Amino acid sequence: MTRSRFPLLLILLQCVFLPQLLFSQSQTSNPYKAILNWGELPGGRTMGIVTGVHPDPDGEHLWIVERCGTNQCAGSNLDPIHKLNRDGQAVLSLGAGLFAWPHGFDLDAEGNLWVTEGAPAGDARGEAGMELGLGHQVIKLSQSGEVLMRLGVAGVAGDDDFHFNGPAAVLAAPDGSVWVADGHRGGNNRLLKFSADGELLLELGGGIDSLSRESGYFNDPHDLKMDSQGRIFVADRGNNRIQIFDQSGELLDIWTQFGRPSGIWIDDQDRIYVADGMSGEQWNRGWERGIRIGNARTGWVEHFIPDFETPNGSGIEFLATDADGSIYAGQVGRQRFEKYVLFQN
Repeated sequence: MTRSRFPLLLILLQCVFLPQLLFSQSQTSNPYKAILNWGELPGGRTMGIVTGVHPDPDGEHLWIVERCGTNQCAGSNLDPIHKLNRDGQAVLSLGAGLFAWPHGFDLDAEGNLWVTEGAPAGDARGEAGMELGLGHQVIKLSQSGEVLMRLGVAGVAGDDDFHFNGPAAVLAAPDGSVWVADGHRGGNNRLLKFSADGELLLELGGGIDSLSRESGYFNDPHDLKMDSQGRIFVADRGNNRIQIFDQSGELLDIWTQFGRPSGIWIDDQDRIYVADGMSGEQWNRGWERGIRIGNARTGWVEHFIPDFETPNGSGIEFLATDADGSIYAGQVGRQRFEKYVLFQN
């Protein structure tokens, strides 16, 4: 009996082309150059750790949240929220006295600001705020600084429908719903969806001993973003992965190719930018820290901006882009705000 040559031919083709396909996915370019210490606050004061970045709907300004010149706002009379022009100069500042340890940040379609308090119960970074009755909330502000809504109970941690435990991120969706990642390290490890008036609609994860590697559960959910299809991308940082859900909370996919994600940004072309400031021997051995850039529709990683400065500890955590494709990123470990601009070879 004559044996078919087709399987042998297929094996030969795989040996020739499969390594090239795998190799091409592992190859990334870095078409960006960094501008360190970008941005200027009122009076030239020191910029604290930047914990949120978002372009203004007008396309001409950028909003940032920083921790009052250091890594703490409790007891400070400084404004933590700033609107910067294209030259990086602050044209508006607000929010003094409202936050102790601001963490997550988003803008809704009307330009309102959403900020979370990210220190969970037992975290020393939140103690100063707890003494002042601050923490465990998500606060909605107008651009004039007026408080429009509060979710959670100030200074009180919990895991029911009305309490948070150091909420790490907030996402104000186009339909008016509000998604919250609750909470930061040691928090509730859950994802919540609220209606526009604050009614809880959906809860994923959480519960007793909630930290979990199981699909659909979380370990330090650190950021949230939505793509053009309405899919919710969760930076499940403690599990070194991104989990993707639909609007009803059904798990659609799990991506590990973006390293240990602290921050996510998805632009209007569904380009995804992922900040990995913690990979390395301590948390994610075998992976490099930096910013991975790819396609949110396919998951393909195309560019990588490396970060070699910090041996261990957190580096890049929060980021966003402007209409020109420039990236703005907060360096937590180095208390530095950076701009990455595209350049042509």
